[in-house]
Amino acid sequence: MREFANAFMSPDSAFGRVMTKIGIIIAANLMFVLFSLPIVTIGASYAGLYRVMFKTLRSGGVTNPFKQFWIGFKTCFLQATAVWLIYAVLMVAGYFGLRICWQAGGMLSYFQYALYGVALLITLILIYTFPSIAAFEGTIGNHIRNAIYFAFHKPWWILVNLFFHIFPLYLTYSDPHLMPLYAFCWFFFGFGAITMLTARLLIKDYNRFLPLVDDFGDFILTEDGKQIMPGSPEEKALYEEGGDSFGGSELSEEEMIKELQKLDM
Repeated sequence: MREFANAFMSPDSAFGRVMTKIGIIIAANLMFVLFSLPIVTIGASYAGLYRVMFKTLRSGGVTNPFKQFWIGFKTCFLQATAVWLIYAVLMVAGYFGLRICWQAGGMLSYFQYALYGVALLITLILIYTFPSIAAFEGTIGNHIRNAIYFAFHKPWWILVNLFFHIFPLYLTYSDPHLMPLYAFCWFFFGFGAITMLTARLLIKDYNRFLPLVDDFGDFILTEDGKQIMPGSPEEKALYEEGGDSFGGSELSEEEMIKELQKLDM
């Protein structure tokens, strides 16, 4: 019974891996809430949150959420903050545009639907921009192009991603009686859970453009310290050198016999 309990509670068990990821989400979420308090730093906090989730997914769940959040927050601060402030300015301008449409009435009131569409498109681009800032290097223009590419590369995921980000907010403000419960969820795990779901949707596409990592999420480097990109000659050499460990070709029957003879088998 004790052995079963130890195996069940082991970090390598399915239960242990799930609990580890839940702990990472909660820890990263608390960091996000803390670092977002100045409001203007929400963008950088989102970049730090995405860095934690990408690192977790690429390392098999082994990562330090506090360290990775701080690295992401610090390295992405300028770009992520600029993107967030631009988005905030556009949303404020859109809100005043809607007020004009509501007050004017008549034909001008129909212009509000165009504003809703533009706001939705800008929000969609924003949702995909923060992950790009956290995962890739480049200018803000590069990240916006990445956001558009990854959003419309698999357009069937757009509605899913929008649902993750918009529906929980709608629930939060739709029922004032449950507001304390929703506030508790957002404070402890809400932002982290949504970010993890979004990162999981993106990670397969992102991996095609990110350097290879080992089981701990660290970059695999060549002898001269160069990062190895997917599909590069260095990756092919790595697979050939690694054999079975790296997915390379299996030993021939003759080679297997020689190996067994060395072991006196």
